[in-house]
Amino acid sequence: MLKFVNTAETKTMSTITEELKPIRFSQKIGADFNGTLKKRVRDYFKDNNISRFANANMVLKTIFMVSLYFTPYFLMVFGVITNPWLIVLCWAIMGIGIAGIGLSIMHDANHGAYSKNEKVNFWIGRVLNVVGGFAPTWNIQHNVLHHSYTNILGYDEDVSPPISLLRFSPKDKYRKIQRFQFIYAWFFYGLMTLSWITNKDFSQLFRYKKLGLTKTENEKFGRLLTELILTKIVYYLYILVIPILVMDIAWWAIPLGIILMHFIAGIILAAIFQPAHVVNETDFPVQDSNSSIENNWAIHQLQTTSNFAPKSRFFYWFVGGLNYQVEHHLFPNVCHVHYKALSKIVKQTAQEFGIPYYSEPTFVSALGNHVRMLKKLGQAA
Repeated sequence: MLKFVNTAETKTMSTITEELKPIRFSQKIGADFNGTLKKRVRDYFKDNNISRFANANMVLKTIFMVSLYFTPYFLMVFGVITNPWLIVLCWAIMGIGIAGIGLSIMHDANHGAYSKNEKVNFWIGRVLNVVGGFAPTWNIQHNVLHHSYTNILGYDEDVSPPISLLRFSPKDKYRKIQRFQFIYAWFFYGLMTLSWITNKDFSQLFRYKKLGLTKTENEKFGRLLTELILTKIVYYLYILVIPILVMDIAWWAIPLGIILMHFIAGIILAAIFQPAHVVNETDFPVQDSNSSIENNWAIHQLQTTSNFAPKSRFFYWFVGGLNYQVEHHLFPNVCHVHYKALSKIVKQTAQEFGIPYYSEPTFVSALGNHVRMLKKLGQAA
């Protein structure tokens, strides 16, 4: 059944500890909007006799993105490419491949939107492990916390950075050094996927266990930890050890190539996700003393999310429809190939009910909006 997916409400209410109390949204506010929008979207799929899951084009894109990552790797390790500058180019292309896999493939699968077959979603979602990440912790951070508590400081880790140099919410503590964050934030964005392959997945797994959130993965902690350790061993064997052993270049060039690859991937991923939420128009709500939000969850998503470049066919294809973040947040269990069509329904319904529908005309204007927001957040209130 097609529905709004408030993951934390449905999966974690009984497992979040007192350190992270679940937030409840109003079931009464915006009920008419909810009912109307869900009916119209259901009717769209029914009237057009199409599935909410992936289509043939999505399968072809999956093959392309995986090939974009692995083809340069095999060309290097099998000695087909030996020129140093071409090797640098191969690592760069692999970085684009990581971003493409993350945005266009594993993202849909880990939301259960790639296929109606849960096993297909599981294994395609685990492609994230192959490129250095860890699907279970990503699921908790992204699906459970970010999607349920979008832009709420202390819950949504996308606006709750682990270092004090960055400030993504006006509700967060201000520090003078942050006045330069609109410049140096991009360096830290580039470290995003590098943190996957080093400390982040481990620290998150233990922290989520403490909060009771690992139970949402329906696996015992020991099995998750074993999978994480084995995943990292396999990753470092193929991405670091094998290239050092077989490639005819200085050994230290391999770690530099890996850093370049992940830095490119991190920049691309941040450039897509940050302008969707950390911009001047979006809200940053605060829960009351009873851990409640006086708002409907779906309306909350519209008020904390922004689209960009809706007319760009390239962005729609490469970023997995995530330039339509509004539609993705409302219907994450729908494959991204349908977001463009759904955007017309969502925008029309939002306008009828007087609910904001934020959208930047181009990717450049969205980035500019994000930079302006970083500058604004870097100033004292």
